[in-house]
Amino acid sequence: MVLTLAASLMSACAKKDEEPAEKMTEKTETKEEDSKDAGSEEKEEMTEKEKVSLKVWGGSQEEQELLAKMAEGFKAAYPDKEYDITFGVVGEPDANTKYQEDPSAAADVFAFANDQLYDLVNAGALYEVTKNKDEVIAANMSSAIDAASKDGKLYAYPMTADNGYFLYYDKSVISEEQVKSIDGILEASAAADKKFFMDLSNGWYIASFFLGAGGEFQIVDGKQTVNFNNADGAMAGEAIKALAADPSFLTGDDAVLTGGMGDTISAGVSGTWNAAAIEEKLGDNYAATKLPTYTAGGKQVQLGSFAGFKLVGVNSLTENPVDAMLFAQWITNEENQVERFNVRAIGPSNINAADSDAVRSNIALSGLAQQSAFATSQKDVMGSYWGGPAEAFGAAMESKDYSMSIQEMLDAMVEQIGQ
Repeated sequence: MVLTLAASLMSACAKKDEEPAEKMTEKTETKEEDSKDAGSEEKEEMTEKEKVSLKVWGGSQEEQELLAKMAEGFKAAYPDKEYDITFGVVGEPDANTKYQEDPSAAADVFAFANDQLYDLVNAGALYEVTKNKDEVIAANMSSAIDAASKDGKLYAYPMTADNGYFLYYDKSVISEEQVKSIDGILEASAAADKKFFMDLSNGWYIASFFLGAGGEFQIVDGKQTVNFNNADGAMAGEAIKALAADPSFLTGDDAVLTGGMGDTISAGVSGTWNAAAIEEKLGDNYAATKLPTYTAGGKQVQLGSFAGFKLVGVNSLTENPVDAMLFAQWITNEENQVERFNVRAIGPSNINAADSDAVRSNIALSGLAQQSAFATSQKDVMGSYWGGPAEAFGAAMESKDYSMSIQEMLDAMVEQIGQ
């Protein structure tokens, strides 16, 4: 009896747990459809990326192809968003002027020369670097970071550190000892019936004498001040006069230098942009080093120079500041600075990139690096200096116009610069 009851109960339970095959099939199909629908919705959500548009002024025409390649790398590195990156050709020297024309129409990211930093910051044009700031500072030369900063705040990403000048020379004419001083260079040039080249009527180059003598650029109450007419400045002025009067001196523009190097010119002051042309002319005799010393007050004074950097800034009006900062950092990072050097032979500001064997073995960049210890940042130099007074003084020396004394000419120059 007990066994019969237990069997009946077990049979009843089994029947209760069983469901018709058709019903089970319906449930399975429903679950599969629900799973497909959920997967489809999830896939759709994953493919709907945020769309971000960035307008970039990347510098000269020669930079555009390289920038486009870097942009593709950026998109691959940040696949979570859909980036539409467009480029415009606005050279670094023209960035500030172009921005001021219509800030609302300016690029989200743009390259500019570091002597425009103050004007851009004062105009409220630059978004302060806040994304990965410490990483950017640690990666670049301190001089480059200083050039990109104002009042302790970082406003741009250093991109290059080669916007300066140094000395190219023909080592078959000038020895390593002679190249150390202007006196030695002039002596060797005269013996070979060749010339020493320097554009003294260019404010960028003529400043070398005053900077070497301790001259300084300052901005006081929004105006440019220089001390080029003090006693040391006057001795520098006399040295400029003596050089311009030497029969082995030659002035002119880049075409004069590149055309004459190795033929009528033994040495010349210039920058990396003329490296390829000069190397082609000099061949195995191609050499470069720091600027020479000059004689002033019976002693040798090392010529100074300007240290120029190219920077990348983010427009303060951009609708996508974080993305713009990420892109600015990307095109100025170590990998892309190395690539920029490999493609265009442009000197990097990134510490690791600059320390690479390829960069260190580059003759022109080696000369620039040697001069960097005696270079002054351009960021404190205002337009009133570039506007003509210094160039007028240099032109007077080149034309041997001595109608005024050196002191009188320097006094007039300093006054005009400060206006």
